[in-house]
Amino acid sequence: MTAPLTPPHQPQPNDPWQGPPAGSHAVPGDQPGADERRVELRQGAAIAALLTVAGVGLGLLWLWLAPRVPLVSDDTAVFLKNSEGEEAIGADGTFVLLALAFGLVSGLAVFLYRRRGGIPLVVGLALGGLLGSLLAWGIGTWFGPTSDVVAHAKEVGKGVTFDAPLELHAVGAGMLAWPVAAMIVHLGLTALFGPRDPEPEWGMPYGEPYASHPSPSAAGPERQQEPRPAAENGGAPGEWPKRP
Repeated sequence: MTAPLTPPHQPQPNDPWQGPPAGSHAVPGDQPGADERRVELRQGAAIAALLTVAGVGLGLLWLWLAPRVPLVSDDTAVFLKNSEGEEAIGADGTFVLLALAFGLVSGLAVFLYRRRGGIPLVVGLALGGLLGSLLAWGIGTWFGPTSDVVAHAKEVGKGVTFDAPLELHAVGAGMLAWPVAAMIVHLGLTALFGPRDPEPEWGMPYGEPYASHPSPSAAGPERQQEPRPAAENGGAPGEWPKRP
């Protein structure tokens, strides 16, 4: 009596590592149409414009919260009143921290408004944050203390303390803090709470249905079953003889 044979290398129907069937192809999902792309472009442009306008608020906050660098004059030169002060570093740090806060809020607001990703939205966040930072820098330096230190020293007189112009020394960090923070927050929220893309479906060529189990001819030639002896000692035909 022979044991039943299993065709070699037969894939299981529920094998997660099983590759797609031969001749199949991934069926693409629904692609956004031209109207939806135009809507996304308009939304990205609107986000960039709004963030640029929000740079006015960043500039005013920086002008209000940044520490001042005190200067003093003796009619011949202008000196730092406190040579060991850290007010200049404090002004840079204030700008970077405010820009990070604006980036966090803008990234969260855009996600709550759209609740999905998209290249135009991310580009709008990055461009708007960069333009808003540039505008804030200009507002802080323009409306802050004058940059003509010599004229200001002559105006206030000898020995009178006055404020140095508001400057941003860490320009790279200040300009990139807002857009980088906004993109990180938006991409993180989209990855955690955004809609998931559907899994691709495998389509078969026309007229070639896929079978879970291959036919015996595909698995290899069948092994012929050995004939059984004739009945002996009262056994039934086709059975082995019984022992006495």
